[in-house]
Amino acid sequence: MKRSALMLGVTFAVGLAVGAIGTRILNAQQEPFKRTVLMKTDLTGLEGKEGVVVLVELAPGASAGKHYHPGDEVNYVLEGTGILEVAGKSPVRLQPGVTNHIQAKQVHDVQSTSATDPLKLIAFFIAEKGQPLAAPVK
Repeated sequence: MKRSALMLGVTFAVGLAVGAIGTRILNAQQEPFKRTVLMKTDLTGLEGKEGVVVLVELAPGASAGKHYHPGDEVNYVLEGTGILEVAGKSPVRLQPGVTNHIQAKQVHDVQSTSATDPLKLIAFFIAEKGQPLAAPVK
């Protein structure tokens, strides 16, 4: 009986260790930051501007890095948790259902705060047609 309990305990401990290692390996293989353009469209009455809808994904614990957008950004958090840091403002906690407006050329960073779940949000940009959506800040 004691031997069975010992084997069960060892099997359980090995299973936990393998699961923890597997999770770290899978998270390490994910792109830390990804933007997927879902739609681009001309905006009526705004010559030279376009509306761009983007799915933004940050791997668990990842950061987008300090950057700014030439145009305004409005976003909506779909899933996960994180922090939005806009220069000169208090940090904002991100969770599903939270919305934000980031004005053009405001330096900011977004970080995923979960160790296991990605942060996903939908961002809508009013962008200069043909220009990059973001510019990194060093």
